[in-house]
Amino acid sequence: MGILQDRLKKYDAPQKVQAAGVYPYFRVIESEQDTEVIINGKKVLMFGSNSYLGLTNHPKIIEAAVAATKKYGTGCAGSRFLNGTLDIHIELENKLAEFVGKEAALCYSTGFQANLGVLSCIPLRGDFILLDALDHASIIEGSRLSFAKTVKFAHNDMDSLKRRLKVLPHGKLKFIVVDGIFSMEGDIARLPEIAELAEKYHASVMVDDAHSIGVLGKNGCGTADHFGITDKVDVIMGTFSKSFASLGGFIAGDFDTINYLKHNSRALIFSASMTPSSTATVIAALEVMKAEPERIDHLWELSRYSLNAFKQLGFNTGLAESPIIPLRMGDMDKTLILTKLLLEAGIFVNPVVPPAVPKNDTLIRFSLIATHTHAQVDKAVDNIYRVSKMLGIL
Repeated sequence: MGILQDRLKKYDAPQKVQAAGVYPYFRVIESEQDTEVIINGKKVLMFGSNSYLGLTNHPKIIEAAVAATKKYGTGCAGSRFLNGTLDIHIELENKLAEFVGKEAALCYSTGFQANLGVLSCIPLRGDFILLDALDHASIIEGSRLSFAKTVKFAHNDMDSLKRRLKVLPHGKLKFIVVDGIFSMEGDIARLPEIAELAEKYHASVMVDDAHSIGVLGKNGCGTADHFGITDKVDVIMGTFSKSFASLGGFIAGDFDTINYLKHNSRALIFSASMTPSSTATVIAALEVMKAEPERIDHLWELSRYSLNAFKQLGFNTGLAESPIIPLRMGDMDKTLILTKLLLEAGIFVNPVVPPAVPKNDTLIRFSLIATHTHAQVDKAVDNIYRVSKMLGIL
């Protein structure tokens, strides 16, 4: 046996969880992504999806995907840099720039690549990337690819950020990168204070709006719009795999930023472009978001309703203030058992364990879709409470 095989054979953590009968990953769904899905032939309420606006099965969006496939085929067979740019890519980028209030935008084939593409490219040797301690994994990976030095500050802690900014040298890029809505905690970045510190210490700000687009701001324009400070945020990143019901990601900023990325970002230049169907889907989703603002209103009403229900029952929901509600468990075994028992009861939720959260801080991630009903939420909350009491979590 070679070194490679010997090393990987020793990794048996998943097998141990599978043997215990509580393995919670790669659960196979046999239907469309909706508030109710089919697993093993049975109906299950979905509270583990990132489809915040419930657009994955919207008729107009499906029609747009089908029409684009018929016109352009299934793929572009190349990168945007060479043969993979379609007219609908340009149309989408123009619409996205207008949507988030920036001069220009650039689409990547995934949101993960969008973060890699910026952070591995813009900050140079001698520069500094300042990350919130709970930033998304794609931001962390992007910073690792950069020659700049990465500095972390405590989660949403402005005193921590200020202390780090104060000691950094003048004349170097100081690039502050935060999530708009933090994907596991469900809280919102303190963006006005971040922007104020950035201005004081001559830093730049990038916001990852993966979980904020479609949720925050007018028509779901994002975190900067939500706080009315779009002009104080240099770079806005978003994904298409959540509220936009598609696949891909984008970066928006001024013309110079986007021009630089188009000609220097390896994640763009050396990767195939978004498929025609994915691109058309996002264009259609933008139109639906503007035409049906009641989706966002209902999503927020459901979020307040659910958060209040969990708090009244004694759950620790941490800092949650969005459609993402963490139910902190603090026990790995109970978290996995709870997830299994809930699925058996017809409730799909996601367990979150390290390294997605700090050590000894396991949680259940309960996420809402705009098309959920109050009756569906009530059924989920009741079952989560019942099983949590049975396991001694509450």
